[in-house]
Amino acid sequence: MRALALSAAATALALGGPTAANAVTHSLILGSGSSWAANAVNQWVADVATQGMQVVFTANGAAQGRQDYANKLTHFGVSDIGYRGADPTTGTVDDPKGRSYAYLPIAAGGTAFPYHLEVGGQKVRNLRLSGETIAKIFTSVITNWNDPLITKDNNGHALPSIPIIPVVHSEGAGVTNQFTRYLSKRYPAIWKACNGGQVAETEYFPLNCGRATGNQKAMAGSDGVMNFLKAAGANGAIGIEEYSYPLLANYPAAKVLNQAGYYTLPTQYNVAVALTKAVINKNPKDPNYLTQNLDGVYVNADKRTYPLSSYVYAIIPTSADDAKLTQTGQRQTLADFLYYGICQGQSEIGPIGYSSLPVNLVTAGFEQIAKIKAADPKVDLTQREVSTCHNPTFVAGHPDQNHLAKIAPNPPACDKIGADPCAAGVGSYNGSAPTDAKNNAAGSPSGTTTTGTTGTGAGSGSVGSAPSAGAAPATGTGSTTVAAGTTGTLSDASLAAGSITPTTLSPDRDSGPSGALTALVIGLLGIAVVGPSVLSRALRRRS
Repeated sequence: MRALALSAAATALALGGPTAANAVTHSLILGSGSSWAANAVNQWVADVATQGMQVVFTANGAAQGRQDYANKLTHFGVSDIGYRGADPTTGTVDDPKGRSYAYLPIAAGGTAFPYHLEVGGQKVRNLRLSGETIAKIFTSVITNWNDPLITKDNNGHALPSIPIIPVVHSEGAGVTNQFTRYLSKRYPAIWKACNGGQVAETEYFPLNCGRATGNQKAMAGSDGVMNFLKAAGANGAIGIEEYSYPLLANYPAAKVLNQAGYYTLPTQYNVAVALTKAVINKNPKDPNYLTQNLDGVYVNADKRTYPLSSYVYAIIPTSADDAKLTQTGQRQTLADFLYYGICQGQSEIGPIGYSSLPVNLVTAGFEQIAKIKAADPKVDLTQREVSTCHNPTFVAGHPDQNHLAKIAPNPPACDKIGADPCAAGVGSYNGSAPTDAKNNAAGSPSGTTTTGTTGTGAGSGSVGSAPSAGAAPATGTGSTTVAAGTTGTLSDASLAAGSITPTTLSPDRDSGPSGALTALVIGLLGIAVVGPSVLSRALRRRS
């Protein structure tokens, strides 16, 4: 009992929560929005519940979250983008309806492309795709996995004839907006032909490019997309999703070609590097203060970059007469919850598929939270300091350095364009910071490899510790070569003619984590009042 009491007191201090000398009252608050951010937000919801904070978050999509906020149905929203007046493509109204608001960055992450590809009954787990190939897949220009562009991405190793099933979001989704913005900036001609002649982003994906029929499927929410991908009959499917979802499901995501000529995954390190080129609105008087311009991220020349990286935001009320956030207890809960999320909460989100905020955005976040107190002086904002955040991006003595970006491992040589694809798991490192940062950080030998602590690409679907720099990649079913003639990958005639090369993309028989682990994670996500760090602990138990 004494140990529990000490633990609770320590957690209260970490949360900036109630102490004997500083008692505050918390009341229930409601939020809704981005399913992209839901795994991070729900982790924090579970954590703060131990201090009596009741936060309910509904992951109904960024567009609906902003609408709920505008309609005064929630105390806060979560969105990958800000209000724009109207969707740039569809014209759908996107307006706060006069409610005061401020944007507060809460997490970073990568738009990923999880896929379900089976060859000879084994799952391929080390697929590589360029941005052009991805653009053509999701605009139905490329409709089969044996397409020459896909073969080129994988250094001449051909996949068999399997129809492609692109899976998009049916709701207004921030991840759709992030993806289509990337398309409009990088592949405007391809996107224009699909988007009704418009070169503009949208949260509402034009299913089958506006045609009545086609090869695409639309599913509701991040869970809907992943559930479709995991289905037994979904061979050939590929989706658009935040990296956390395939990571927790132990499903592979495609490595994406960056500007430096390397295929990378949206690990917490690669995202941190990519976002060093994000341009943040620094004008506090602008309604769009702290929102992002990602043009420089898409073309970041650092070889550790994941090009589709971005931030996600909380939308919070700032007026004293807000129609929904009316009680000091509600404001206190919102302030404490947000503080926890951008401070201690940042240390938990890397291993579950996100990336932590840099110090400048955390500091700016404090300023946004201070607007809650400005609206209600009774709100207590003591013990709010960067030095107590325990954020992986900044360390004691060097608060202005982005530590995650500094120690980010270089991609292995096999991830470079022109090399054969890496074995499954190589280059997917996403766990805690490397213990040998000198060897793993920028400037390390190009052949340095780190095998994943994640499920996406780990051999046999298991999660293991990363070997030291230079260690050989894990072997087993995760690195098995698909032999032509035994899997139905290629015909004997094709091999005899020498016209195509047999695939050596690595398959894996394991479709995901154990049923017990899956049930545990799902159960923990669905329960608000649980112990701290539930998702992180669940993952660590697999290591």
